[in-house]
Amino acid sequence: MSDVASCERIDLHRLRVPLVTPYRLAFGPVEHFDTIVVEITGRDGRVGLGEATILTGYTDETIDDGWRVARELAAQLATTDALAAAARIAKAGVSFPFTATAFGTALEMLAGSPALDVRETTRVPLLGLLNAEHEAGIATEFEQLLAAGFRTIKVKVGFDAGRDAQRVRTVQRVVAGRARIRIDANQGYTAEQGVAFVRALDPAHIELFEQPCAAGDWDAHLAVARAAPLPMMLDESIYGVDDIERAAQLRAARYIKVKLMKLVTLERLGVAIARIRALGMQPVLGNGVACDLGCWMEACVAARAIDNAGEMNGFLKPRSGLLTEPLEFEQGAIVLASGFTPRLDRDRIAPYRVDAAAFARAGAATAVQGATP
Repeated sequence: MSDVASCERIDLHRLRVPLVTPYRLAFGPVEHFDTIVVEITGRDGRVGLGEATILTGYTDETIDDGWRVARELAAQLATTDALAAAARIAKAGVSFPFTATAFGTALEMLAGSPALDVRETTRVPLLGLLNAEHEAGIATEFEQLLAAGFRTIKVKVGFDAGRDAQRVRTVQRVVAGRARIRIDANQGYTAEQGVAFVRALDPAHIELFEQPCAAGDWDAHLAVARAAPLPMMLDESIYGVDDIERAAQLRAARYIKVKLMKLVTLERLGVAIARIRALGMQPVLGNGVACDLGCWMEACVAARAIDNAGEMNGFLKPRSGLLTEPLEFEQGAIVLASGFTPRLDRDRIAPYRVDAAAFARAGAATAVQGATP
């Protein structure tokens, strides 16, 4: 982690980034991303960036608490050394992992983390999201996804087990083996509902079924997993290596999904991915609720460490990105350009800014004029 003593300034940006269309989840539609961007400028002029996009319902964090913690943490980091900074970020990460990740990754970027060093142009395949409800719409949307290059699609369930199973069967009929299908309940089912759902499924061409029950209800998940005729994946239940170890011990899932924003640093993300494989499970990486900065970081890691479709497709959802150069998307994949360095576009984010703050190395916190979009 970069020596914090070399930091000249820490800027915080609280954003409310509108989406092109609402993102439909079991716990409600998402119409905008609540995002905190950390911008750390070194004395040599280099800049490290980090993102926290906080989705309450997925995480216990809220944007208001995250913004409070970000201000407190920035004020502390502006007056401390590298060792103390790492300890403060790690401590914040216990209760506020998303917020802490924005700081941890900004410092890693400032230090020139090898995880972000793309030496040659690389393509990272993504999954596409199929939202349509009825067969005609499903057929039209799937053909559009196929034409855009997606070969893995995700279907959100967790609303009504019977209707969800019927919709999945319709999707299978339309897809007809031309793409892998992932199903994600986002914790939407009880154990009984989840069991009823999986028993109504034909596993043909379904790659996995993700997180049927509440994150902390391992017994409910296991009941569904034991009844399921298809591979299971845990997501919301996984925050670190301890959870990965527990999933392996219980034989709860064949796949484990990890997200950078839950693991605080790129280094810890790499450790988690390696541990998943060592325990005989398959890692899946990616955040569908993240802007272009977070998705770029995950794609850099996926390019080296992941061999299935990435879920870091959140950058496709907002009306605008955060960066001066947008992520390149081509034929179902993020294209990572050699030597690319993300830079925050302050003009572009201005309409989305809810609040901002700056902390100089001298330790004096200076409020920066906020704007309400």
